Formats: sequence, C-alpha cells, structure tokens
Amino acid sequence: MLDGGLKFYFCGSIRGGRQLASDYQRIIEMLKVHGQVLTEHLGDDQVIETKDRILTDVQIHDRDMDWVRESDLVVAEVTIPSLGVGYEIGRAIELGKPVLCLFRSDAGYTLSAMISGSEGVKPLTYESLGELPEKIGEFISERAPRRTS
Repeated sequence: MLDGGLKFYFCGSIRGGRQLASDYQRIIEMLKVHGQVLTEHLGDDQVIETKDRILTDVQIHDRDMDWVRESDLVVAEVTIPSLGVGYEIGRAIELGKPVLCLFRSDAGYTLSAMISGSEGVKPLTYESLGELPEKIGEFISERAPRRTS
C-alpha cells in the first residue's frame, strides 16, 4: 500500500528562464497533496535569489543530486529548455526513479526527442494546469514505490 510519505523531486528551469515560475509553484502545491516536495523552493524566485545564489555550483549540484537519490518520484516541467533539467532527468533515469515530464503544448517550443523518446520517462503534454491534478495522481498511482507496513 502507498503511504503518505512519498518524496518528490520537482525540477524546472532556473537559469534557462523563469517564465513559468508561478506554474511551478502551482505544480508543487499539487504534489504536496501526495507527499513531500524536496525542491519546494523552485517555485519561489525570492528564495532562489537569496539562498541558492549564495551556494557554489558544486554545492547546488551535490545537494540536488542528494535530493534526486532521496526522492521516490521525479516530476519535471520541461516546457522551457534547460540543460540542468535534462541532466537531472538523465540521472534520475540512471537511478531507476520514475520520471514524469510535463510539457505545455501552447508554449511555442517542441518537446525534445531525448525526453519523448526515452523509455524511462512518461511524457505528459497539457494545455492548462487544471488538467494536471488528475494526471499527476494517475502517475503516482501507477509508478510510486509500494511500501508494506
């Protein structure tokens, strides 16, 4: 049976562009219904500016990779192309983590073949955030690790 203690690693563009930061915050809130979001700060530009910007690139990499390892599931908003998000997805796949990639269909970008063609990724194209709670719930039901009491 699933327990309420799921841990999510949510990722989305930071240095590549913050145009969807408010969407990230809403997606994080959707995930928090199901468990803990280790990267909750990703939806808050002020936290990123005041806390993440004082860390070295090595510190950010190592912290984030620790969170990827700790997570049960990875959810990536991939509409805005980001080298870092692609790296995190690749490492999550390598670690055997279930990965859901969210892509907004009306954004004027094309989803990378490396994402849509990967067997380790469940791509989900959406038009509005309102579609996501049900779809995220389905992904969690299908892919979350089962824990026994």
